[in-house]
Amino acid sequence: MKSIPNYALYGEAAPPVWCDLLHVEWIRERSPLYQGEIRPHRHDALLQIFYVRSGTGAVSIENRRMSFAAPCLILLPCRTVHAFSHNQDTDGPVITAVQQPLESMARIVSVELLALLQRPALIPLPEAVDGDEPLWPLLQLLEAEARSEAPRHVAAGLSLLLALLVQISRLAQPADAPRPGQGRRAILLEQFRELVNRQFRQHWPLELYAERLGISAAQLGRICREELGESAMGLINARLMREAQRQLAYTELEIKQIAHDLGFRDTSYFSRYFRKQAGIKPSEFRAAFQRMAEAPPAGE
Repeated sequence: MKSIPNYALYGEAAPPVWCDLLHVEWIRERSPLYQGEIRPHRHDALLQIFYVRSGTGAVSIENRRMSFAAPCLILLPCRTVHAFSHNQDTDGPVITAVQQPLESMARIVSVELLALLQRPALIPLPEAVDGDEPLWPLLQLLEAEARSEAPRHVAAGLSLLLALLVQISRLAQPADAPRPGQGRRAILLEQFRELVNRQFRQHWPLELYAERLGISAAQLGRICREELGESAMGLINARLMREAQRQLAYTELEIKQIAHDLGFRDTSYFSRYFRKQAGIKPSEFRAAFQRMAEAPPAGE
Protein backbone atom coordinates (compact mmCIF):
# COMPACT_ATOMS: atom_id res chain seq x y z
CA MET A 1 0.00 0.00 0.00
CA LYS A 2 1.64 3.22 -1.18
CA SER A 3 -0.74 5.49 0.72
CA ILE A 4 -3.62 5.19 3.17
CA PRO A 5 -6.94 5.18 1.24
CA ASN A 6 -9.77 7.56 2.18
CA TYR A 7 -13.22 5.97 1.95
CA ALA A 8 -16.86 6.74 2.66
CA LEU A 9 -18.00 3.22 3.54
CA TYR A 10 -15.18 0.69 3.27
CA GLY A 11 -14.25 0.19 -0.38
CA GLU A 12 -16.40 3.07 -1.63
CA ALA A 13 -15.17 6.45 -2.86
CA ALA A 14 -15.26 9.23 -0.29
CA PRO A 15 -17.93 11.93 -0.75
CA PRO A 16 -17.13 15.66 -0.67
CA VAL A 17 -16.42 16.86 2.88
CA TRP A 18 -19.60 18.97 2.86
CA CYS A 19 -21.88 16.05 2.05
CA ASP A 20 -24.53 15.14 4.66
CA LEU A 21 -24.41 11.47 5.51
CA LEU A 22 -25.98 9.15 8.07
CA HIS A 23 -25.72 5.44 7.42
CA VAL A 24 -26.26 2.32 9.53
CA GLU A 25 -25.42 -1.20 8.43
CA TRP A 26 -24.49 -4.38 10.25
CA ILE A 27 -21.02 -5.91 10.24
CA ARG A 28 -22.40 -9.06 8.58
CA GLU A 29 -23.65 -7.01 5.59
CA ARG A 30 -20.18 -6.00 4.40
CA SER A 31 -17.61 -8.26 6.05
CA PRO A 32 -18.32 -11.36 3.88
CA LEU A 33 -17.11 -9.36 0.89
CA TYR A 34 -13.70 -9.07 2.56
CA GLN A 35 -13.57 -12.39 4.49
CA GLY A 36 -13.61 -10.59 7.82
CA GLU A 37 -10.44 -8.61 7.02
CA ILE A 38 -10.82 -4.83 6.64
CA ARG A 39 -7.52 -3.34 5.51
CA PRO A 40 -6.08 -0.04 6.80
CA HIS A 41 -8.02 3.04 5.65
CA ARG A 42 -9.47 6.30 6.93
CA HIS A 43 -12.53 8.52 6.48
CA ASP A 44 -11.51 12.15 6.13
CA ALA A 45 -14.92 13.64 6.99
CA LEU A 46 -16.79 10.79 8.67
CA LEU A 47 -17.17 9.42 12.18
CA GLN A 48 -17.78 5.69 12.70
CA ILE A 49 -19.12 3.84 15.74
CA PHE A 50 -19.05 0.04 15.88
CA TYR A 51 -21.42 -1.51 18.42
CA VAL A 52 -20.13 -5.08 18.68
CA ARG A 53 -22.92 -7.32 20.02
CA SER A 54 -21.27 -10.68 19.32
CA GLY A 55 -17.93 -12.17 18.39
CA THR A 56 -14.27 -11.30 18.85
CA GLY A 57 -11.46 -9.84 16.79
CA ALA A 58 -8.70 -7.28 16.67
CA VAL A 59 -8.72 -3.62 15.69
CA SER A 60 -5.75 -1.47 14.65
CA ILE A 61 -6.20 2.17 15.59
CA GLU A 62 -3.36 4.40 14.41
CA ASN A 63 -0.22 2.69 15.79
CA ARG A 64 -1.97 0.36 18.26
CA ARG A 65 -3.52 -3.07 17.76
CA MET A 66 -6.03 -4.26 20.35
CA SER A 67 -8.17 -7.35 20.79
CA PHE A 68 -11.89 -6.83 21.34
CA ALA A 69 -14.75 -9.00 22.51
CA ALA A 70 -18.47 -8.34 22.60
CA PRO A 71 -20.09 -6.36 24.00
CA CYS A 72 -18.03 -3.27 23.24
CA LEU A 73 -17.98 0.01 21.33
CA ILE A 74 -15.29 1.12 18.90
CA LEU A 75 -15.29 4.88 18.31
CA LEU A 76 -13.38 6.14 15.25
CA PRO A 77 -13.33 9.91 14.62
CA CYS A 78 -12.64 11.23 11.13
CA ARG A 79 -9.09 10.88 9.81
CA THR A 80 -8.33 7.96 12.18
CA VAL A 81 -6.43 5.21 10.37
CA HIS A 82 -7.96 1.87 11.31
CA ALA A 83 -8.21 -1.79 10.27
CA PHE A 84 -10.11 -4.86 11.50
CA SER A 85 -9.99 -8.61 11.57
CA HIS A 86 -12.73 -10.64 13.25
CA ASN A 87 -14.24 -14.10 13.47
CA GLN A 88 -17.33 -15.17 11.55
CA ASP A 89 -19.62 -14.74 14.56
CA THR A 90 -18.86 -11.03 14.94
CA ASP A 91 -21.85 -8.76 14.34
CA GLY A 92 -23.47 -5.50 15.37
CA PRO A 93 -24.49 -2.16 13.86
CA VAL A 94 -21.94 0.24 12.38
CA ILE A 95 -22.92 3.91 12.36
CA THR A 96 -21.27 6.21 9.83
CA ALA A 97 -22.03 9.94 10.04
CA VAL A 98 -20.60 13.23 8.87
CA GLN A 99 -18.52 14.57 11.76
CA GLN A 100 -18.52 18.35 11.33
CA PRO A 101 -22.16 19.04 12.30
CA LEU A 102 -21.82 16.66 15.25
CA GLU A 103 -18.81 18.63 16.48
CA SER A 104 -20.79 21.86 16.15
CA MET A 105 -23.58 20.42 18.31
CA ALA A 106 -21.17 18.85 20.80
CA ARG A 107 -19.35 22.16 21.22
CA ILE A 108 -22.58 23.65 22.57
CA VAL A 109 -23.19 20.75 24.98
CA SER A 110 -19.81 20.31 26.69
CA VAL A 111 -16.06 20.24 26.22
CA GLU A 112 -16.05 16.59 27.33
CA LEU A 113 -18.42 15.56 24.54
CA LEU A 114 -16.35 17.40 21.94
CA ALA A 115 -13.22 15.66 23.23
CA LEU A 116 -14.96 12.27 22.89
CA LEU A 117 -15.68 13.00 19.22
CA GLN A 118 -12.03 13.74 18.56
CA ARG A 119 -10.42 10.74 20.27
CA PRO A 120 -10.54 7.11 19.04
CA ALA A 121 -11.50 4.62 21.72
CA LEU A 122 -12.30 0.96 22.43
CA ILE A 123 -14.91 0.94 25.21
CA PRO A 124 -15.89 -2.36 26.86
CA LEU A 125 -19.58 -2.55 27.80
CA PRO A 126 -21.19 -4.39 30.73
CA GLU A 127 -22.86 -7.67 29.93
CA ALA A 128 -26.61 -7.41 29.31
CA VAL A 129 -28.73 -8.37 32.33
CA ASP A 130 -32.03 -10.09 31.48
CA GLY A 131 -31.64 -8.91 27.90
CA ASP A 132 -31.31 -5.26 28.95
CA GLU A 133 -28.82 -3.30 26.81
CA PRO A 134 -28.88 0.37 27.93
CA LEU A 135 -27.76 1.75 24.54
CA TRP A 136 -29.91 -0.52 22.40
CA PRO A 137 -33.17 1.52 22.31
CA LEU A 138 -31.29 4.58 21.05
CA LEU A 139 -29.48 2.50 18.45
CA GLN A 140 -32.75 1.06 17.17
CA LEU A 141 -34.27 4.54 16.77
CA LEU A 142 -31.09 5.75 15.07
CA GLU A 143 -31.11 2.86 12.61
CA ALA A 144 -34.77 3.50 11.79
CA GLU A 145 -34.04 7.15 10.95
CA ALA A 146 -30.96 6.25 8.90
CA ARG A 147 -33.01 3.85 6.78
CA SER A 148 -35.99 6.20 6.53
CA GLU A 149 -36.88 8.43 3.60
CA ALA A 150 -38.97 10.77 5.75
CA PRO A 151 -38.29 14.52 5.48
CA ARG A 152 -35.27 15.67 7.51
CA HIS A 153 -34.41 12.12 8.58
CA VAL A 154 -30.68 12.93 8.59
CA ALA A 155 -31.22 15.82 11.03
CA ALA A 156 -33.34 13.59 13.27
CA GLY A 157 -30.77 10.81 13.07
CA LEU A 158 -27.87 13.13 13.95
CA SER A 159 -29.83 14.37 16.98
CA LEU A 160 -30.27 10.77 18.13
CA LEU A 161 -26.60 10.15 17.48
CA LEU A 162 -25.68 13.11 19.69
CA ALA A 163 -27.83 11.59 22.46
CA LEU A 164 -26.04 8.27 21.93
CA LEU A 165 -22.66 9.99 22.21
CA VAL A 166 -23.72 11.58 25.50
CA GLN A 167 -24.49 8.11 26.83
CA ILE A 168 -21.15 6.81 25.53
CA SER A 169 -19.31 9.70 27.22
CA ARG A 170 -20.87 8.67 30.52
CA LEU A 171 -19.58 5.14 30.04
CA ALA A 172 -16.13 6.31 28.96
CA GLN A 173 -15.67 8.89 31.74
CA PRO A 174 -16.85 8.23 35.30
CA ALA A 175 -18.72 11.06 37.01
CA ASP A 176 -15.84 11.69 39.42
CA ALA A 177 -13.13 11.80 36.73
CA PRO A 178 -11.22 15.08 36.36
CA ARG A 179 -12.76 17.34 33.73
CA PRO A 180 -10.90 19.66 31.34
CA GLY A 181 -11.13 23.39 31.92
CA GLN A 182 -13.97 25.45 30.52
CA GLY A 183 -14.20 28.82 28.84
CA ARG A 184 -11.39 30.65 27.12
CA ARG A 185 -8.68 28.11 27.98
CA ALA A 186 -10.67 25.25 26.44
CA ILE A 187 -11.24 27.29 23.29
CA LEU A 188 -7.52 28.14 23.07
CA LEU A 189 -6.55 24.49 23.45
CA GLU A 190 -8.96 23.48 20.71
CA GLN A 191 -7.58 26.21 18.42
CA PHE A 192 -4.03 25.10 19.26
CA ARG A 193 -4.80 21.48 18.33
CA GLU A 194 -6.41 22.54 15.06
CA LEU A 195 -3.39 24.71 14.23
CA VAL A 196 -0.99 21.86 15.02
CA ASN A 197 -3.02 19.52 12.77
CA ARG A 198 -2.59 21.94 9.87
CA GLN A 199 1.03 22.98 10.40
CA PHE A 200 2.94 20.15 12.11
CA ARG A 201 4.74 19.28 8.87
CA GLN A 202 6.14 22.82 8.75
CA HIS A 203 7.97 22.39 12.09
CA TRP A 204 6.84 25.75 13.41
CA PRO A 205 8.58 27.00 16.57
CA LEU A 206 6.34 27.29 19.62
CA GLU A 207 6.54 31.08 19.42
CA LEU A 208 4.84 31.08 16.02
CA TYR A 209 1.95 28.94 17.29
CA ALA A 210 1.54 31.29 20.25
CA GLU A 211 1.65 34.35 18.00
CA ARG A 212 -1.13 32.94 15.79
CA LEU A 213 -3.21 32.32 18.93
CA GLY A 214 -2.64 35.86 20.21
CA ILE A 215 -0.76 34.84 23.37
CA SER A 216 2.85 34.40 24.46
CA ALA A 217 4.75 31.13 24.27
CA ALA A 218 4.99 31.13 28.08
CA GLN A 219 1.18 31.49 28.36
CA LEU A 220 0.61 28.67 25.88
CA GLY A 221 3.00 26.40 27.75
CA ARG A 222 1.37 27.17 31.08
CA ILE A 223 -2.15 26.50 29.78
CA CYS A 224 -1.10 23.14 28.32
CA ARG A 225 0.64 22.06 31.54
CA GLU A 226 -2.18 23.17 33.85
CA GLU A 227 -5.09 21.89 31.74
CA LEU A 228 -3.58 18.80 30.09
CA GLY A 229 -0.57 17.94 32.23
CA GLU A 230 1.66 18.07 29.13
CA SER A 231 3.94 20.64 27.55
CA ALA A 232 2.94 22.47 24.37
CA MET A 233 5.95 21.01 22.56
CA GLY A 234 4.89 17.58 23.81
CA LEU A 235 1.57 17.99 21.99
CA ILE A 236 3.31 19.07 18.79
CA ASN A 237 5.75 16.17 18.96
CA ALA A 238 2.90 13.73 19.65
CA ARG A 239 1.07 14.86 16.51
CA LEU A 240 4.18 14.55 14.37
CA MET A 241 4.95 11.11 15.80
CA ARG A 242 1.37 9.97 15.27
CA GLU A 243 1.67 10.69 11.56
CA ALA A 244 5.11 9.11 11.35
CA GLN A 245 3.88 5.94 13.07
CA ARG A 246 0.74 5.63 10.96
CA GLN A 247 2.76 5.90 7.74
CA LEU A 248 5.32 3.37 8.97
CA ALA A 249 2.53 1.03 10.05
CA TYR A 250 0.10 1.30 7.16
CA THR A 251 2.04 2.23 4.02
CA GLU A 252 4.91 0.79 2.02
CA LEU A 253 6.58 4.17 1.63
CA GLU A 254 10.33 4.14 2.11
CA ILE A 255 11.55 5.81 5.28
CA LYS A 256 13.20 8.58 3.28
CA GLN A 257 9.84 9.31 1.60
CA ILE A 258 8.10 9.49 4.98
CA ALA A 259 10.82 11.80 6.29
CA HIS A 260 10.38 14.12 3.31
CA ASP A 261 6.58 14.12 3.67
CA LEU A 262 6.90 15.11 7.33
CA GLY A 263 9.20 18.03 6.58
CA PHE A 264 12.54 16.62 7.78
CA ARG A 265 15.59 17.81 5.91
CA ASP A 266 17.11 14.32 5.68
CA THR A 267 16.46 10.72 6.68
CA SER A 268 19.17 10.67 9.35
CA TYR A 269 17.63 13.61 11.18
CA PHE A 270 14.20 11.97 11.02
CA SER A 271 15.59 8.70 12.37
CA ARG A 272 17.31 10.47 15.29
CA TYR A 273 14.12 12.41 16.08
CA PHE A 274 11.96 9.27 15.92
CA ARG A 275 14.34 7.29 18.15
CA LYS A 276 14.43 10.11 20.70
CA GLN A 277 10.62 10.18 20.87
CA ALA A 278 9.83 6.45 20.62
CA GLY A 279 13.00 4.79 21.91
CA ILE A 280 13.42 2.70 18.75
CA LYS A 281 14.39 3.29 15.12
CA PRO A 282 11.68 3.81 12.46
CA SER A 283 12.61 0.48 10.84
CA GLU A 284 12.28 -1.31 14.19
CA PHE A 285 8.86 0.24 14.79
CA ARG A 286 7.64 -0.88 11.34
CA ALA A 287 8.90 -4.43 11.88
CA ALA A 288 7.31 -4.63 15.36
CA PHE A 289 3.94 -3.41 14.06
CA GLN A 290 4.00 -5.90 11.20
CA ARG A 291 4.63 -8.76 13.64
CA MET A 292 1.75 -7.56 15.81
CA ALA A 293 -0.58 -7.18 12.82
CA GLU A 294 0.15 -10.74 11.69
CA ALA A 295 -0.88 -12.19 15.07
CA PRO A 296 -4.27 -14.00 14.92
CA PRO A 297 -7.26 -12.23 16.52
CA ALA A 298 -8.54 -13.30 19.92
CA GLY A 299 -10.67 -16.41 19.93
CA GLU A 300 -8.96 -18.16 17.01
